[in-house]
Amino acid sequence: MATEVAIGSSNSPAVGNYFVANYPPFSAWTQGQVGAVLEALSRKPRDNTELGIYVHIPFCRKRCHFCYFKVYTDRGKDEISSYVDALIREVAAYSEKPAVVGRQATFLYLGGGTPSYLSVRHLRQLYSALSTGFDLTGLREFTFEGEPGTLSPTKIEIIKEIGVTRLSIGVENFGDEILELNGRAHDSQQIYAAYAAAERAGFRRINIDLIAGMLGETDENWRDSVAKAIELSPASVTIYQMEIPHNTSLYAQINEKGALAGIAGWDTKRRWLEYAFAELERAGYRVSSGYTLSRAVPDNEFVYTNSLWRGADLIGVGVSSFAHVSGIHYQNEHNLAPYLSRVQAGDLPIFRALETTPRELMIREFILQMKLGKVSLGYFREKFGADPLDIFKEPLGDLVGRDLVTLSGDEMALSRSALLQVDSLLPAFFLPQHRDIRYS
Repeated sequence: MATEVAIGSSNSPAVGNYFVANYPPFSAWTQGQVGAVLEALSRKPRDNTELGIYVHIPFCRKRCHFCYFKVYTDRGKDEISSYVDALIREVAAYSEKPAVVGRQATFLYLGGGTPSYLSVRHLRQLYSALSTGFDLTGLREFTFEGEPGTLSPTKIEIIKEIGVTRLSIGVENFGDEILELNGRAHDSQQIYAAYAAAERAGFRRINIDLIAGMLGETDENWRDSVAKAIELSPASVTIYQMEIPHNTSLYAQINEKGALAGIAGWDTKRRWLEYAFAELERAGYRVSSGYTLSRAVPDNEFVYTNSLWRGADLIGVGVSSFAHVSGIHYQNEHNLAPYLSRVQAGDLPIFRALETTPRELMIREFILQMKLGKVSLGYFREKFGADPLDIFKEPLGDLVGRDLVTLSGDEMALSRSALLQVDSLLPAFFLPQHRDIRYS
């Protein structure tokens, strides 16, 4: 992101974080504020606040060269069993907290890593613990991430059995050479096999992920991947623009060779994203955010993001999980050994936190809702008692002057050009003390 590297209109690749997932930046979170989380969990929540649950499964068959998430490969059954046991303990600990007791969860998200790496037995154990520890009777969405090579027909049947409503398949690209070059564990044959099995199992909401700008991607390959995604006709397609954070093996390779050969620059990635948006719109999809396009099928709203970007509480379970409750951001221990040790000792394994101010909460929701392409100004006046036109006068004036944003009545709308580069626009809305620090 802009706090690590300047992201503009240059067509040269850049190193660093780009995607804005939260605010204030993670680097501002500290161990000294963990007590604020425990206090927030010990009291009833704010009125009319949704509750969601995120569970992190950190295991993968391989680590992709561009991956910067907390993942582990080549872990045995005993280690995975120990981790699932720890998740179950953590869920039980949260189930007794006043901030959770009596609340129905609106959404549940199993992400990773690779949740589909878990065995059928572990999936059933985990879901049993989640449904015991939390009230899941009011779930509007249950999302599950899967890597094609781990999505056997039997595994998919179990995923459907435990109530998953949106199966998100990590396709990334349909070209076998591109997949191999970027360290993906699956190939195109496994993509089609997993997708067909999901359709046979009765999944109506299947999402497939694509990444614009993977190592070795070309115009021809990108057009082919978009065409094949449209042929599958999933309920939604999510497209990310490739990042090269410092904690990736791709960055290490680049740093050693001193070159970014074979990696698309930002202008190219945005051109590819614009092409994909246009082709998918022609195929009947509508743009629902700077990353997602959806077909008109029943219950196809992205509850997870739409709720989080409007201030829902989120309980994060698992190593390195991010969460927030009653305005307090926090993250679990980000390495497996201390995470397991603390859970086994009966602690909530919280590593760092940040108690936010009302202004920071307003900024957070405003910049995240910008990713939707439209923002209701009245929503912020009513919820925060402040006018975004006053609070964000300078950055909004700049975007209006560059024809990236229009203001009409109670609505702010981003142009297509702005939406394609939305994450690069968001740091201008940060408080001054957060603009020149590392994002993570």
